[in-house]
Amino acid sequence: MSRYDLALDQVADLLSAEPSYRVGQLWEGMYRRFVEPAELSELSRPLRAHLASMPEFAPAFSVVEESESDRGATLKWLLAASDGTRVESVLMGYRRRVTVCVSSQAGCAMGCGFCATGQSGFVRQLSVGEITEQVVRAAREARARGWGRLDNVVLMGMGEPLSNYANVRAAIGRWNKDMGIGARSITISTVGIVPGILKLASDPMQVNLAVSLHAANDELRSQLVPINRRYPIPALMDACETYLERTRRRLSFEWACIAGVNDRQSDAMELAVLARRLRAHVNLIPLNPTPGYLVAGSTSQAVARFRDELTSQGVNVTVRNTRGRGVNGACGQLAGSPLALSRRRA
Repeated sequence: MSRYDLALDQVADLLSAEPSYRVGQLWEGMYRRFVEPAELSELSRPLRAHLASMPEFAPAFSVVEESESDRGATLKWLLAASDGTRVESVLMGYRRRVTVCVSSQAGCAMGCGFCATGQSGFVRQLSVGEITEQVVRAAREARARGWGRLDNVVLMGMGEPLSNYANVRAAIGRWNKDMGIGARSITISTVGIVPGILKLASDPMQVNLAVSLHAANDELRSQLVPINRRYPIPALMDACETYLERTRRRLSFEWACIAGVNDRQSDAMELAVLARRLRAHVNLIPLNPTPGYLVAGSTSQAVARFRDELTSQGVNVTVRNTRGRGVNGACGQLAGSPLALSRRRA
């Protein structure tokens, strides 16, 4: 257990010998000011020392490696838990917003061959505190760099968020209530876990949903995204329709463009049928290279043709600006392993 796994009443129990207002000071320091307990000057020196010695208030992760790319606008952390488990998260600063991509699992059981996380296999679920601490770290770093407030959180890092629903749900509650990050600024990405989508559809959270589709027919999608054999496209589309009907939130499809595999005109036409049915926004992402998948990503010309075909079919589409590729921090590249020649900070 780490400090961000603790609920407010648990913190109160641990500080039962202190005046009650100390609990609020510590909680605000953790979730609004993003500081270490030892740095909270309003607490007495003995209390700060006591907190620093308590295992319950230890951080979930230590930084193994920190890497920068995009002229310092993208920052990737390789983080290690006390049991040796490693995960990665990525902070991205844009002109008008700051976004962090966080992991919900160590590794992934979905087995998508073109994804480095899927190639590495599943290790374990991340706890509420481990998921939350990634966001706190990002918010603290964004403020320290003068980027301002952390605006968006995307659960698009390592793992399948809907396969760790309870912990992801609880973490989002912390970000929303305690950190002040609006639910509509949070996006859950899934490869298509139908029961999870239906559960999300019945949840009062107003988060965004992104479905990693990558193919619009069952034969190809089952090759690219093996979970499609369990939840084929008709069932997935029905679940997405239920989500739309109940939440009225916009749905997006993520599409990693793979040369000669899913970037043909016929693929665009199949995708357009699904996107129009659900009024889904399509994000095109040129496939980023990974060691275990040797097929290249689509060229910029092929991506443009694919985009134009979708647009002509009445689909709202965006070509994603790839960030972090130079440090293996782009979509599909997170593997929880060190990167040679990166800048490190202990």
